[in-house]
Order: sequence, then structure tokens, then C-alpha cells
Amino acid sequence: MIGKSKKPIDEKRTPMAKPESSSGDAAISLIAPGMNIVGDCETDGTVRVEGKIEGTIRAGKSVVVGRSGEVVGDIFTQDAVVSGRVNGNISAESRLELQSTCDIQGELRSRRVQLDEGARFNGQVHMDEKGHTVKSPERPATLSKPETERAPSS
Repeated sequence: MIGKSKKPIDEKRTPMAKPESSSGDAAISLIAPGMNIVGDCETDGTVRVEGKIEGTIRAGKSVVVGRSGEVVGDIFTQDAVVSGRVNGNISAESRLELQSTCDIQGELRSRRVQLDEGARFNGQVHMDEKGHTVKSPERPATLSKPETERAPSS
């Protein structure tokens, strides 16, 4: 029994406390190149995507989609910077930056949008203040023709 401890094992171990950063910033989560995630991602901090995510991303601080990154799903965050591919809707409460190498298919919603020359985007852009949503005007259930277009009665 050389080198073995004879101390009894404590059955009541306390769980390790989570480390807190001194600056109060939340962590950065990295989806590395070659990594493929199928499912939703959620964090209070930042998500950087260099691989591929098939699912919804919810980040309290920001989402960065790098040049090699691909997201097939929706993104909900405070700020977003997109250099890669997104096939889904992006909702950035504060700021959205579409860099020249991005390719986006979907609806964009943000207070401020920066679109670099060369960026590819196919969809709608909604720029509105927080708390206000852009709604399409309501249409009546039945549309009647104006008097001038009605056929004469016999």
C-alpha cells in the first residue's frame, strides 16, 4: 500500500461553486470549425459560430457567425455580426451587421442594420424601435368592387 492514502472518503462533498468573472461579463461559447450541432443553443453571453448549427440560437449578449459558420434556424440576440451563412430569421434588439461575405435567407429585425458592400441577402428587413412591431395593414374579410366596376343590372 505504498503511495495510497488511508484517509476516509468524505461522502458529503459540497459541489464546486461556479466561477464568477470579476467584470460581470458572461462567457463566450465557440462552435468550432468542423463542429455540427443539431438542436437549440441558449446562453446569457455570446455565441461565436465557426461550425454549423441546425436549430435556434438565443444569446443574451451577441451572436457572431464567422466566415465558415452556418446557421440553419433562427437567431435571437442583442447584437449580431454575420460573415457566414444563415438560413433563418435574425432578430437583434440593438444592432445587426451584415459583412461582405455573408449569405442570408430570411427575415431581419433590428433597430440598426449595417450592410457591407458584397453582402448577399434575400428576405425582408424590419427596422423598428424596441417594443414596436411592424404589422401589415389588416384587410377586410370580403373585398367588394367599387360602384364603377360593377356590372350593370338588367
